[in-house]
Formats: sequence, structure tokens, C-alpha cells
Amino acid sequence: MDGGFEESPLFGKRNSPVPPPLPQPSTTGYPSKGLVMNGSSLRRCGFVTTATRDLWDRLFDEGYRADVSINTINGGIIYAHASILGMASPVFKSMFKQLKKRGHHRSFSINGVPYEAVRVFIRFLYSSCIEQEEMEEYILHLLVLSHAYVVPRLKELCILRLEEGLLTIENVVDILQLALLCDAPRLTLVCHRLILKSFKAVSATDGWKVMKESHPVLEKELMQSLIEEETMQKVQMRKINERKIYLQLYEAMEALVHIYKDGCRTIGPHDKLLKGDQPPCNFAACKALELLVRHFAGCKMRVPGGCIHCKRMWQLLELHSRLCADSDVCRVPLCWNFKERIKKQNKKDDVKWRILVRKILRTKSISGAPFFSSVYS
Repeated sequence: MDGGFEESPLFGKRNSPVPPPLPQPSTTGYPSKGLVMNGSSLRRCGFVTTATRDLWDRLFDEGYRADVSINTINGGIIYAHASILGMASPVFKSMFKQLKKRGHHRSFSINGVPYEAVRVFIRFLYSSCIEQEEMEEYILHLLVLSHAYVVPRLKELCILRLEEGLLTIENVVDILQLALLCDAPRLTLVCHRLILKSFKAVSATDGWKVMKESHPVLEKELMQSLIEEETMQKVQMRKINERKIYLQLYEAMEALVHIYKDGCRTIGPHDKLLKGDQPPCNFAACKALELLVRHFAGCKMRVPGGCIHCKRMWQLLELHSRLCADSDVCRVPLCWNFKERIKKQNKKDDVKWRILVRKILRTKSISGAPFFSSVYS
């Protein structure tokens, strides 16, 4: 247990994986496994009848022919049956083999846990039931006991209940440490994700301050995870922004072909007469591109590099030429000329353009846009 923090695989250089979904409620018409109503309180039980459950509760409460006494803090004593505890927990079974009998009675102690929490734990071993109020009050003690004495069903219930609503910003650091010690990987992941999501609020809690003093290695790993998470978010944001740019270029290429092939507003092929009642253009990039085309047509500084707007137009025309499927029938100006110019371009510039074209094609494939070959046909 003591080495759980250093050896935990959670806080590596990779982001923690998304935890699997919680089990869904039963749709068979019966109560979900582990949930049985008892009056106004909710009990977590298996599929047992009320009479059977009450019989096991009475056996525990009355201690009929009990042969084990469990000593707790403040002098509390709980009586139980060795055969039942041994069947419910392999740890108890091994313990009873080693304990010496005093007559027909065995005795041992469970320290560090309140008397009531131990009593709730032992009663669960009899009937597999637990009151919801008791679960919420002693859940951390029950998680420790279920792990220490290997009671998987109770451990599962504790973990699910924590994930269902008992995990908060105030207690998440304490529960994370407990999850690491109790070998609860799913709960560890859930705590880790909550800490990264609300780090500013979590780092201001008393639990974080105590953890910082008692387990500096864990604090260091959490800080490293936070840095990696922020780095990954920045990388994702950069990729998203790049994808937006490539999609905008794709839309600009569509609009460019539309303007020179079909005609739009006052710009279009010289052999087409645009009607006054022509419907609005459906290309989002068309308006901005139309203004750029009109500027390019009338600018006195067309030399590339002389005018920033003309330079942008030259780049769009070259990009179109590299994407165009058939320059011989293309109506976009200078398409064929750029095809010839590309053949004489130096290798370094050609590689840059090829990378840009490849990224645009990849982006439009991911976005589900139509292929350029269909646009330019």
C-alpha cells in the first residue's frame, strides 16, 4: 500500500483514458441488482426475499450462538459467527485458522475505524444489505474495510455510490488517495479527471494542502498531468484552428469556380447574361471573394508583393490551379498558366504547396465535403 503513489500508472505522460459508463438500470421490471426498498429508506441488497434478509439480520443483531468477538475503538464489541465471516471474506477465513480458541470463542480487533462503521460492515457480510444513510455516512470506512478484508461486492457498491454523487471538489483529493491505496482504478480515473477539470477550486481545499505536505510525489504527478492536459488542449485548439483555415480555403476554391463558371452578381463569364431576379448566392465565401476579384481586376499594382490583396488573389489562383482537375476547360483565369509555372517552380516552394493541398484535401474528407474533382468538372 505504501508504494501506491509512486507506482500508480495513472499519472504518466499520457492523458488518462475516459472511464467506461456506469451500469444502466435494469429494464426487466425487477429492481436493479443491489437495490431493494425497505419502507422509506433505500437498501442495497442482492435478490433475496425480505423474510430471508430479516432472518440474517436477526441472527447478527441477536448474536445467537456467536463464537467471535470483534473489538473496536473506544471499547466497543461486536459479536459474530466465524463460519459466516469466513465464508464472506477470505481474509477472515485465513485469520480464524491462525487464531487460538479460548474454549469455543475467538477474538480479534479492528482498529482505526469507528464502531458503527465496523458494525455496518459486519452486518453486510450477513445479509448483503446496507441502508443508504449508513452508506453515505461511513462510505470511506466501508471502502477501506471492503478492500482490506476482500469483500468485492461492498467495494463495488462504495465506488459506484461515490461516483453517483458523493464525490465533490472538497473531498476529491482525499478520495483519490484512498482509491490509490484501495486499488480502485476506475475511481482513481474519475477523481483524476475531476481534479484536472476543476483544478483551481480543488487546489484551494484543505485536502490539497494536507496532500501537498504528506504526499509531495502525488502532488508533483498531478501538476505534471495538469501541464500535459493543458498542452494537449493547446495542440487540439491549434489543430481545430488549422482545420478551419483549410475549410475556408476549400470554400474559397468552390466560390472561385462558382464565380467564373456560373456567374455571381456582377462578376461572371463573359458569355453569360446574369438575370436581375437571380436568387441569392449559396456560397458563404462568395461575397468576400467577389470583392477580392473586383479589386484584382482594377488594381494598378498587380505585381505579386506590391499589393497585399492582389498577392492573396495570386495565391488563391495558384492553389486553384493545383487542385483543378482539367485546366484546358477551366474558366478560372490563369489556371493553365499556373499549371505551366508549377513545372518550373523550385523544389522547396513546390513541397510547401503540395503539403497545403494535401492538408486541404484531408480536411474536406474529414468534414464530409464533396471531392474537388466533382467541383471542377
